Amino acid sequence: MATPIQHDRHFSSGMAEKFARNIYGTAKGRLRLKILHERMLADLPLQQTGLRVLDAGGGLGQVSCWLARKGHQVLLAEPAAEMLDYAAARLQRYGVKTLVASIQELSHQLPETSQTFDLVVCHAVLEWLHQPRETLQELLQHLAPGGYLSLMFFNKDALLLANILRGNWQRVLEKVPEAGSEGKGIAGEGLGGKGRGKRLTPISPLQPEEVIEWLKDAGLEIHSTTGVRVFNDYLRLKLPPEATPQRLLQIERRYCQQEPWWRMGRYILIHAKKPEQVL
Repeated sequence: MATPIQHDRHFSSGMAEKFARNIYGTAKGRLRLKILHERMLADLPLQQTGLRVLDAGGGLGQVSCWLARKGHQVLLAEPAAEMLDYAAARLQRYGVKTLVASIQELSHQLPETSQTFDLVVCHAVLEWLHQPRETLQELLQHLAPGGYLSLMFFNKDALLLANILRGNWQRVLEKVPEAGSEGKGIAGEGLGGKGRGKRLTPISPLQPEEVIEWLKDAGLEIHSTTGVRVFNDYLRLKLPPEATPQRLLQIERRYCQQEPWWRMGRYILIHAKKPEQVL
């Protein structure tokens, strides 16, 4: 049995440029941001101005800059200083404040008078953490009463499906225990990354239902669930001419919140609200 990873995965040593090129500079990266922006506009009170926003683990700041352009006060907290340095000019141009800090360090590094926010954004972060549930609990302490959470994470179920569709059957049979055996046959179990080198397979992919239960246990109200890239990442065959990127976007929009399709998304986006304090 492989030794469990005992540390979070942060990105340095040239990874900022790789993220910019391989994650955000690709068609699938643009599709991810498109769906993400559309659902945030639809589900969150972004029509208000001046929201206090924490973008926890926001990397190169694409979402931070987008929110700042809409008139919100954004703090981007990112543990990898290389990421902030790479995007420094753009972050400064849009007035995004930055803090070199992990989620676990926020309580100590934030001013005592600025510990909570109207909107907490945490996109594609949990899957890189050694203890995602415990770290999420720490993050939720920074969500003000009545505030909103925008949480996106890498889907463990989608990781299993992608490996099967790619023909990695021996890997699946070796790494994923059968249902009823030790490990209970959890989808995607054992398929995560090792946290080494420059590979971008997450170390802690998560199942949608377990994260939803974590949020409910913390007292949050789930407002919406969305699959991000529900079909895109499974397309491997040669497609006919009518299968254009614009039509794919239409398909993704149509099914990203429909049962059972949203559960196939490479990423799962959950929008939730913290209830107002009871007087």
